Amino acid sequence: MLFVSLLRRCRAFVVLQFLLPILAMGVLSGSVRAAESPAVITPHTVATLITAADSVQAGTVLPVALRLRLQPGWHTYWRNPGDAGEPVAIQVEAHGALSGQTDTVHWPTPIRIRAASLMSYAYMGDVVLPLALPLASPPGNGTGGNTVVVQAHASWLVCAVVCVPEEADLSLSLPRAAAGSGPVASPQADLFAAAARATPGVSPYQAVISPNGEMRLSGAGLSPATVRAAWFMPDQPGLIDEAAPQNERVQEGAVLLHLKLLPDFTPGHGLSGVVVLQSPAGAEQAVFQTVRSVAGPIGGAGALAGAEPARAAASSHAGQAGGHGMGDILRLALFGLLGGLVLNLMPCVFPVLAMKALSVARLGRAGRQAQLWGGAGYALGVMATFMTLGGGMMALRAGGKAAGWGFQFQSPLFVTFVTWLLFVMALNLLGVFAFMPFALRGPRQETAEGAASRRVRLRWHDVLTGVLAVLVATPCTAPFMGVAVAGALAGPPATGLVVFAFMGVGLAAPLVLLMLAPGVAGWLPRPGGWMVYLRQSLAFPLLGTCVWFLWVIVMEGGGQTVLPVGAGLVFLGFAAWMYGVAQAEQARAGYSRAQGALHGLALLGFLAAMALLPTLRALPPARSEGMALPEGVEAFTPARFAALRAQGEPVFVDMTAAWCMTCLVNERLVLDTPAARALFARRGVHVLRGDWTRHDPGITAFLRAHERDGVPLYVYAPVRGAEVVLPQLLTTSILARALDASP
Repeated sequence: MLFVSLLRRCRAFVVLQFLLPILAMGVLSGSVRAAESPAVITPHTVATLITAADSVQAGTVLPVALRLRLQPGWHTYWRNPGDAGEPVAIQVEAHGALSGQTDTVHWPTPIRIRAASLMSYAYMGDVVLPLALPLASPPGNGTGGNTVVVQAHASWLVCAVVCVPEEADLSLSLPRAAAGSGPVASPQADLFAAAARATPGVSPYQAVISPNGEMRLSGAGLSPATVRAAWFMPDQPGLIDEAAPQNERVQEGAVLLHLKLLPDFTPGHGLSGVVVLQSPAGAEQAVFQTVRSVAGPIGGAGALAGAEPARAAASSHAGQAGGHGMGDILRLALFGLLGGLVLNLMPCVFPVLAMKALSVARLGRAGRQAQLWGGAGYALGVMATFMTLGGGMMALRAGGKAAGWGFQFQSPLFVTFVTWLLFVMALNLLGVFAFMPFALRGPRQETAEGAASRRVRLRWHDVLTGVLAVLVATPCTAPFMGVAVAGALAGPPATGLVVFAFMGVGLAAPLVLLMLAPGVAGWLPRPGGWMVYLRQSLAFPLLGTCVWFLWVIVMEGGGQTVLPVGAGLVFLGFAAWMYGVAQAEQARAGYSRAQGALHGLALLGFLAAMALLPTLRALPPARSEGMALPEGVEAFTPARFAALRAQGEPVFVDMTAAWCMTCLVNERLVLDTPAARALFARRGVHVLRGDWTRHDPGITAFLRAHERDGVPLYVYAPVRGAEVVLPQLLTTSILARALDASP
């Protein structure tokens, strides 16, 4: 009994020890949080009610706001949610010493989120939705004493892959200010100031819209030199096709947008909403615009003719030009060619240097015809894969999906397939099996028919080498590729395919030229045992790439992916071994029943691995914490970036992904070093890192705003002046010059 009594006392002590800090926090929360209510915490949101003042007076308007801190990747909606979603709803009332009520939100400018063929207007990150609460003495001066209780009921919808409705009842108490003294600003006043800066201003422009949806915004200061992009977001749903391209055109004194009107739009009634104007430096100006409806065409032919120079001047920006002239096509093709050439130097391509080196070694002593066919096969594989990936991107964009360069590596299923393919290639290099059974025969055993078959299969081996080179290279972009990819996606499909083909030419050119060089045979030692050891040693870069991709798969799909991916490697290893044993048996004694059984076992191993792919696809999405952030680095969100810029703080943005080798090399050698941390600390720079390993609409939008369709992207936004885009291959000196050169 004594033991039980002591146990109960110990348990009670532990419980009190746990509860007392929580109770103390609750007691002190009013003073610590000042004009912020206790939080209502849901699985996706932290909701509070905040005020801009610590005290109140009768006859004044109290700024209040619903503050929603959303989990990364989740968003909620503007007053016009667009094609999907529900707007946030808030009802606020005050009672006690003073009374009042309101439900009118002063909406900050939302971001646009495209999903398939739908467009939504939303908020992400730390969201502040202000309201103005008028306060007056209650009838008969009330009996509420000197305390005003502000209460709010809020409901909102949060979405990521799924949508979840949430709501909260929030309350805080404020003292009534003494007579003759004004209200004191609360610690949350800066949040209201930031929200005010993010709220659309009164438009200085005039706007009209014609019955065919042509909208003209006119006024001083509008020109191709000041406006790079523009878009209109109506404040009421159902009037225009939100997701349709608006095909903005900029001319001196005017911006023209083409809106796709819906049947609910009534000619003669006009529109109202928010116009966002983006400068060439990326800064955005949002204004609330009333659009007057007119009966006929706006501006006549002269307006359309005047818009053409602006369209041509802006043709390098994706989504702004509807087509390309011959000069634009040649320029984009040149950028594509240069981008492909530089891609050979990017760390992403290093894993396939093994296959390139083996091709050179194999063809160095081959005949001239074999060299020509080998170079042609490699170039064909590279160009065909570039054009296939480019065509896939254009098809996804046409369907409304936000696909960027390297988009396929955001799929754990695709990364698994590439990992298995590279693993099989490594086993081939180690000699576990041969892609070409004739390679196991001696030269005297090979018939004329076998020699012809060998030539055909060698050519297919070169094509496969080119395909793998592109697949492994696409996780990253190279200089010049940003403009080329953006232009390819903005123009007609035929133009886009030409640009992607030239990227392939650039990537394939160094190895092809090396193969075709007349003196290449003299650079290499004579064939011998060294080629066997070279072949085997080159398997290890591919195995290292498999380990890297396994980490990427876990980052994207969680730990639940390890078992099926690892099991697939075992099955493929077994299949390759059985196939190799069958090849050795065939070389020794010709075809036999035993060899057929071995082929059957190899096929079973291969099919067992392929059967795991649907299992991987069916795995439920797992929450992953993403890439670990080093000391002093914050996770990028559009809201956080906008808040820091609004506060006048310098910001360095690092857009990265786990599957981008160039990104990881830059971070390891430059960005995550003590020297870089000292540079950032000396300049007071906030470092934001965006993880694009899995698709993130906010990061995709940021990349698009800077004319990029892939990572890495490094942007320095100083306190004053335009944003600076740094090179994709970083050094500490490049980083230091960029930070020290900006004001």
